[in-house]
Amino acid sequence: MNRTVLKTVNFFIFLTIGLLLLYFAFRGINFEKMVIDLKNANYSWVALSLVFAFFAYLSRAYRWKLLIKPLNYNPSLKNVFYALMIGYISNLAFPRLGEITRCGSLTKTDKIPVDSLIGTVIIERAVDLIVLLIFLFIIFIAKIEYFGSFIYENIFIPLYQKFIQAVDFPFYYWIMIIVFIAGFIGLFYFFRKRLKRVVVIHKMRKLLRGVISGVKTVTKMQNRWAFFFQTVIIWVMYFLMTYVVVFSIPATKDLTPIDGLFLLVIGGLGMAAPVQGGIGAFHWIISSGLTLYGISKTDGLVFATIQHESQVILVLFLGTLSIILLFINSHRKRKNIN
Repeated sequence: MNRTVLKTVNFFIFLTIGLLLLYFAFRGINFEKMVIDLKNANYSWVALSLVFAFFAYLSRAYRWKLLIKPLNYNPSLKNVFYALMIGYISNLAFPRLGEITRCGSLTKTDKIPVDSLIGTVIIERAVDLIVLLIFLFIIFIAKIEYFGSFIYENIFIPLYQKFIQAVDFPFYYWIMIIVFIAGFIGLFYFFRKRLKRVVVIHKMRKLLRGVISGVKTVTKMQNRWAFFFQTVIIWVMYFLMTYVVVFSIPATKDLTPIDGLFLLVIGGLGMAAPVQGGIGAFHWIISSGLTLYGISKTDGLVFATIQHESQVILVLFLGTLSIILLFINSHRKRKNIN
Protein backbone atom coordinates (compact mmCIF):
# COMPACT_ATOMS: atom_id res chain seq x y z
CA MET A 1 0.00 0.00 0.00
CA ASN A 2 1.23 3.51 -0.88
CA ARG A 3 2.72 5.23 2.20
CA THR A 4 0.62 8.38 1.67
CA VAL A 5 -2.56 6.31 1.48
CA LEU A 6 -1.53 4.35 4.59
CA LYS A 7 -0.87 7.56 6.54
CA THR A 8 -4.21 8.99 5.43
CA VAL A 9 -6.05 5.82 6.50
CA ASN A 10 -4.28 5.84 9.89
CA PHE A 11 -5.12 9.51 10.35
CA PHE A 12 -8.83 8.94 9.81
CA ILE A 13 -8.90 5.77 11.93
CA PHE A 14 -7.38 7.55 14.93
CA LEU A 15 -9.51 10.63 14.31
CA THR A 16 -12.66 8.49 14.21
CA ILE A 17 -11.70 6.84 17.51
CA GLY A 18 -11.15 10.29 19.05
CA LEU A 19 -14.48 11.60 17.76
CA LEU A 20 -16.29 8.51 19.06
CA LEU A 21 -14.76 9.05 22.51
CA LEU A 22 -15.75 12.71 22.26
CA TYR A 23 -19.32 11.67 21.40
CA PHE A 24 -19.53 9.31 24.39
CA ALA A 25 -18.06 11.97 26.67
CA PHE A 26 -20.55 14.65 25.58
CA ARG A 27 -23.60 12.41 25.13
CA GLY A 28 -26.59 13.62 27.17
CA ILE A 29 -24.84 16.85 28.21
CA ASN A 30 -26.70 20.13 28.77
CA PHE A 31 -24.89 22.14 26.08
CA GLU A 32 -26.73 25.37 26.87
CA LYS A 33 -25.45 25.30 30.47
CA MET A 34 -22.01 24.26 29.29
CA VAL A 35 -21.72 27.23 26.90
CA ILE A 36 -22.82 29.62 29.68
CA ASP A 37 -20.26 28.13 32.10
CA LEU A 38 -17.50 28.41 29.49
CA LYS A 39 -18.37 32.07 28.95
CA ASN A 40 -18.39 32.79 32.69
CA ALA A 41 -15.12 30.99 33.48
CA ASN A 42 -12.27 33.01 35.01
CA TYR A 43 -9.69 32.87 32.24
CA SER A 44 -6.99 34.62 34.26
CA TRP A 45 -6.36 31.22 35.91
CA VAL A 46 -6.21 29.63 32.46
CA ALA A 47 -3.64 32.22 31.37
CA LEU A 48 -1.55 31.36 34.44
CA SER A 49 -1.85 27.68 33.51
CA LEU A 50 -0.40 28.46 30.08
CA VAL A 51 2.55 30.25 31.69
CA PHE A 52 3.30 27.13 33.74
CA ALA A 53 2.91 25.00 30.60
CA PHE A 54 5.42 27.16 28.72
CA PHE A 55 8.02 26.75 31.48
CA ALA A 56 7.33 22.99 31.53
CA TYR A 57 8.10 22.82 27.79
CA LEU A 58 11.22 24.95 28.22
CA SER A 59 12.45 22.75 31.07
CA ARG A 60 11.66 19.66 29.00
CA ALA A 61 13.77 21.01 26.15
CA TYR A 62 16.68 21.68 28.53
CA ARG A 63 16.39 18.15 29.99
CA TRP A 64 16.50 16.66 26.49
CA LYS A 65 19.59 18.77 25.75
CA LEU A 66 21.26 17.22 28.83
CA LEU A 67 20.56 13.75 27.43
CA ILE A 68 21.97 14.67 24.01
CA LYS A 69 25.25 16.10 25.33
CA PRO A 70 26.90 12.68 26.07
CA LEU A 71 26.42 11.87 22.36
CA ASN A 72 29.12 14.54 21.76
CA TYR A 73 26.63 17.00 20.28
CA ASN A 74 25.69 20.32 21.81
CA PRO A 75 22.61 21.78 20.07
CA SER A 76 21.37 25.17 21.18
CA LEU A 77 18.48 25.24 23.64
CA LYS A 78 16.60 27.25 21.03
CA ASN A 79 16.82 24.48 18.41
CA VAL A 80 15.92 21.80 20.95
CA PHE A 81 12.86 23.80 22.04
CA TYR A 82 11.77 24.32 18.43
CA ALA A 83 12.11 20.58 17.76
CA LEU A 84 10.12 19.71 20.88
CA MET A 85 7.24 22.04 19.97
CA ILE A 86 7.19 20.78 16.38
CA GLY A 87 6.88 17.30 17.88
CA TYR A 88 3.94 18.38 20.03
CA ILE A 89 2.10 19.97 17.12
CA SER A 90 2.71 16.80 15.07
CA ASN A 91 0.96 14.76 17.76
CA LEU A 92 -2.19 16.79 17.07
CA ALA A 93 -2.23 15.27 13.58
CA PHE A 94 -0.92 11.74 14.20
CA PRO A 95 -0.61 10.03 17.61
CA ARG A 96 3.03 9.41 18.66
CA LEU A 97 4.33 10.98 15.44
CA GLY A 98 5.80 13.79 17.51
CA GLU A 99 8.56 11.59 18.94
CA ILE A 100 9.92 10.92 15.46
CA THR A 101 9.24 14.43 14.16
CA ARG A 102 11.16 16.19 16.91
CA CYS A 103 14.14 13.87 16.36
CA GLY A 104 13.97 14.55 12.63
CA SER A 105 13.82 18.30 13.21
CA LEU A 106 16.95 18.26 15.40
CA THR A 107 18.73 16.00 12.92
CA LYS A 108 18.07 18.58 10.22
CA THR A 109 19.29 21.57 12.25
CA ASP A 110 22.22 20.01 14.14
CA LYS A 111 23.12 16.89 12.10
CA ILE A 112 22.57 14.54 15.07
CA PRO A 113 21.82 10.91 14.05
CA VAL A 114 18.09 10.34 14.38
CA ASP A 115 18.54 6.80 15.75
CA SER A 116 20.61 8.09 18.68
CA LEU A 117 18.02 10.78 19.37
CA ILE A 118 15.29 8.13 19.49
CA GLY A 119 17.29 6.43 22.24
CA THR A 120 17.27 9.63 24.32
CA VAL A 121 13.50 9.96 23.81
CA ILE A 122 13.05 6.40 25.11
CA ILE A 123 14.96 7.38 28.27
CA GLU A 124 12.77 10.47 28.67
CA ARG A 125 9.56 8.49 28.32
CA ALA A 126 10.75 5.80 30.75
CA VAL A 127 11.59 8.41 33.41
CA ASP A 128 8.24 10.17 32.97
CA LEU A 129 6.40 6.85 33.21
CA ILE A 130 8.15 6.16 36.53
CA VAL A 131 7.11 9.60 37.83
CA LEU A 132 3.52 9.00 36.73
CA LEU A 133 3.47 5.62 38.51
CA ILE A 134 4.82 7.25 41.69
CA PHE A 135 2.03 9.83 41.55
CA LEU A 136 -0.50 7.07 40.92
CA PHE A 137 0.71 5.26 44.04
CA ILE A 138 0.59 8.46 46.13
CA ILE A 139 -3.01 9.29 45.23
CA PHE A 140 -4.05 5.65 45.57
CA ILE A 141 -2.77 5.65 49.17
CA ALA A 142 -3.81 9.22 50.06
CA LYS A 143 -7.45 8.91 49.01
CA ILE A 144 -8.12 5.27 48.39
CA GLU A 145 -11.83 5.69 49.15
CA TYR A 146 -12.15 7.97 46.10
CA PHE A 147 -9.37 7.03 43.75
CA GLY A 148 -9.06 3.34 44.55
CA SER A 149 -12.47 2.46 43.19
CA PHE A 150 -12.09 4.73 40.14
CA ILE A 151 -8.68 3.39 39.16
CA TYR A 152 -9.77 -0.19 39.89
CA GLU A 153 -12.96 0.05 37.82
CA ASN A 154 -11.69 2.23 34.95
CA ILE A 155 -8.08 1.12 34.56
CA PHE A 156 -7.21 -2.18 36.26
CA ILE A 157 -10.44 -4.06 35.46
CA PRO A 158 -10.45 -3.12 31.71
CA LEU A 159 -6.75 -4.04 31.43
CA TYR A 160 -7.35 -7.33 33.23
CA GLN A 161 -10.31 -8.16 30.97
CA LYS A 162 -8.26 -7.41 27.85
CA PHE A 163 -5.46 -9.62 29.16
CA ILE A 164 -7.87 -12.50 29.85
CA GLN A 165 -9.38 -12.11 26.37
CA ALA A 166 -5.89 -12.11 24.84
CA VAL A 167 -4.79 -15.35 26.55
CA ASP A 168 -8.13 -17.20 26.57
CA PHE A 169 -7.31 -19.58 23.69
CA PRO A 170 -7.93 -23.34 23.42
CA PHE A 171 -4.93 -25.49 24.33
CA TYR A 172 -4.18 -26.51 20.73
CA TYR A 173 -3.97 -22.79 19.79
CA TRP A 174 -1.12 -22.39 22.26
CA ILE A 175 0.62 -25.45 20.77
CA MET A 176 0.32 -23.88 17.30
CA ILE A 177 1.67 -20.55 18.58
CA ILE A 178 4.66 -22.24 20.27
CA VAL A 179 5.41 -24.28 17.13
CA PHE A 180 5.17 -21.14 14.98
CA ILE A 181 7.52 -19.16 17.25
CA ALA A 182 10.00 -22.06 17.41
CA GLY A 183 9.88 -22.41 13.61
CA PHE A 184 10.41 -18.68 13.13
CA ILE A 185 13.43 -18.69 15.48
CA GLY A 186 14.83 -21.75 13.68
CA LEU A 187 14.47 -20.14 10.23
CA PHE A 188 15.98 -16.90 11.50
CA TYR A 189 18.99 -18.78 12.92
CA PHE A 190 19.43 -20.83 9.73
CA PHE A 191 19.29 -17.81 7.39
CA ARG A 192 20.97 -15.32 9.76
CA LYS A 193 24.06 -14.81 7.53
CA ARG A 194 21.94 -14.12 4.45
CA LEU A 195 19.64 -11.80 6.39
CA LYS A 196 22.63 -9.66 7.42
CA ARG A 197 23.17 -8.87 3.73
CA VAL A 198 19.56 -7.74 3.18
CA VAL A 199 19.45 -3.92 2.95
CA VAL A 200 16.33 -3.53 5.12
CA ILE A 201 17.72 -5.81 7.85
CA HIS A 202 21.05 -3.96 7.72
CA LYS A 203 19.27 -0.62 8.18
CA MET A 204 17.20 -2.01 11.05
CA ARG A 205 20.35 -3.27 12.79
CA LYS A 206 21.98 0.12 12.31
CA LEU A 207 18.88 1.86 13.72
CA LEU A 208 18.80 -0.50 16.71
CA ARG A 209 22.48 0.13 17.44
CA GLY A 210 21.84 3.86 17.32
CA VAL A 211 18.86 3.58 19.66
CA ILE A 212 20.90 1.49 22.13
CA SER A 213 23.68 4.09 21.92
CA GLY A 214 21.16 6.81 22.75
CA VAL A 215 19.77 4.82 25.68
CA LYS A 216 23.29 4.33 27.05
CA THR A 217 23.77 8.11 27.26
CA VAL A 218 22.08 8.15 30.66
CA THR A 219 24.99 6.10 32.08
CA LYS A 220 27.49 8.62 30.65
CA MET A 221 25.60 11.70 31.78
CA GLN A 222 27.75 13.95 33.96
CA ASN A 223 24.94 16.27 35.03
CA ARG A 224 22.61 13.64 36.50
CA TRP A 225 21.48 15.95 39.28
CA ALA A 226 20.61 18.59 36.70
CA PHE A 227 18.57 15.96 34.83
CA PHE A 228 16.81 14.99 38.06
CA PHE A 229 16.18 18.64 38.94
CA GLN A 230 14.70 19.39 35.50
CA THR A 231 12.44 16.34 35.82
CA VAL A 232 11.15 17.71 39.14
CA ILE A 233 10.62 21.15 37.57
CA ILE A 234 8.74 19.65 34.61
CA TRP A 235 6.31 17.74 36.80
CA VAL A 236 5.81 20.60 39.25
CA MET A 237 4.91 22.80 36.27
CA TYR A 238 2.60 20.08 34.91
CA PHE A 239 0.90 19.88 38.30
CA LEU A 240 0.50 23.65 38.60
CA MET A 241 -0.80 24.06 35.04
CA THR A 242 -3.46 21.44 35.86
CA TYR A 243 -4.35 22.56 39.38
CA VAL A 244 -4.76 26.31 38.84
CA VAL A 245 -7.47 25.64 36.23
CA VAL A 246 -9.75 24.24 38.99
CA PHE A 247 -10.17 27.83 40.23
CA SER A 248 -11.54 28.97 36.87
CA ILE A 249 -15.05 27.56 37.46
CA PRO A 250 -17.16 27.40 40.67
CA ALA A 251 -17.80 23.63 40.42
CA THR A 252 -14.12 22.71 40.92
CA LYS A 253 -12.74 25.62 42.96
CA ASP A 254 -12.81 23.67 46.26
CA LEU A 255 -10.63 20.81 45.02
CA THR A 256 -7.44 20.23 47.03
CA PRO A 257 -3.86 19.85 45.72
CA ILE A 258 -4.07 16.03 46.04
CA ASP A 259 -7.21 16.22 43.88
CA GLY A 260 -5.20 18.25 41.38
CA LEU A 261 -2.57 15.49 41.37
CA PHE A 262 -5.34 12.98 40.64
CA LEU A 263 -6.49 15.07 37.67
CA LEU A 264 -2.89 15.30 36.42
CA VAL A 265 -2.48 11.51 36.51
CA ILE A 266 -5.76 10.56 34.86
CA GLY A 267 -5.34 13.42 32.38
CA GLY A 268 -1.93 12.01 31.50
CA LEU A 269 -3.53 8.62 30.88
CA GLY A 270 -6.10 10.30 28.64
CA MET A 271 -3.39 12.11 26.66
CA ALA A 272 -1.52 8.81 26.24
CA ALA A 273 -4.47 7.31 24.35
CA PRO A 274 -3.68 6.62 20.65
CA VAL A 275 -5.80 9.50 19.34
CA GLN A 276 -4.84 12.95 18.03
CA GLY A 277 -3.91 15.14 21.00
CA GLY A 278 -5.88 12.99 23.43
CA ILE A 279 -9.13 14.33 21.96
CA GLY A 280 -12.16 12.62 23.45
CA ALA A 281 -10.14 10.34 25.72
CA PHE A 282 -8.98 13.29 27.88
CA HIS A 283 -12.49 14.76 28.09
CA TRP A 284 -14.04 11.43 29.00
CA ILE A 285 -11.57 10.38 31.70
CA ILE A 286 -11.42 13.83 33.37
CA SER A 287 -15.21 14.27 33.48
CA SER A 288 -15.61 10.69 34.75
CA GLY A 289 -12.99 11.26 37.44
CA LEU A 290 -14.64 14.47 38.66
CA THR A 291 -17.95 12.65 39.21
CA LEU A 292 -16.22 11.02 42.22
CA TYR A 293 -16.47 14.40 43.94
CA GLY A 294 -20.15 14.81 43.14
CA ILE A 295 -19.33 17.16 40.27
CA SER A 296 -21.80 16.81 37.41
CA LYS A 297 -20.73 15.42 34.04
CA THR A 298 -21.49 18.80 32.44
CA ASP A 299 -19.28 20.70 34.91
CA GLY A 300 -16.58 18.06 34.51
CA LEU A 301 -16.62 18.54 30.75
CA VAL A 302 -16.44 22.31 31.17
CA PHE A 303 -13.24 21.84 33.18
CA ALA A 304 -11.84 19.26 30.72
CA THR A 305 -12.64 21.47 27.72
CA ILE A 306 -10.97 24.53 29.26
CA GLN A 307 -7.91 22.49 30.28
CA HIS A 308 -7.51 20.61 27.00
CA GLU A 309 -8.36 23.30 24.46
CA SER A 310 -6.22 25.97 26.16
CA GLN A 311 -3.21 23.63 25.96
CA VAL A 312 -3.98 22.78 22.33
CA ILE A 313 -4.07 26.50 21.47
CA LEU A 314 -0.70 27.01 23.19
CA VAL A 315 0.84 24.04 21.34
CA LEU A 316 -0.56 25.29 18.02
CA PHE A 317 0.88 28.76 18.66
CA LEU A 318 4.33 27.62 19.86
CA GLY A 319 4.55 24.82 17.29
CA THR A 320 3.66 27.10 14.38
CA LEU A 321 6.04 29.78 15.66
CA SER A 322 8.82 27.18 15.93
CA ILE A 323 8.28 26.05 12.33
CA ILE A 324 8.38 29.66 11.09
CA LEU A 325 11.52 30.54 13.09
CA LEU A 326 13.32 27.38 11.96
CA PHE A 327 12.46 28.22 8.35
CA ILE A 328 13.80 31.77 8.79
CA ASN A 329 17.01 30.50 10.42
CA SER A 330 17.51 27.91 7.68
CA HIS A 331 16.97 30.57 4.99
CA ARG A 332 19.53 32.87 6.66
CA LYS A 333 22.12 30.07 6.83
CA ARG A 334 21.71 29.28 3.12
CA LYS A 335 21.97 32.98 2.32
CA ASN A 336 25.20 33.32 4.33
CA ILE A 337 26.71 30.25 2.61
CA ASN A 338 25.90 31.68 -0.82
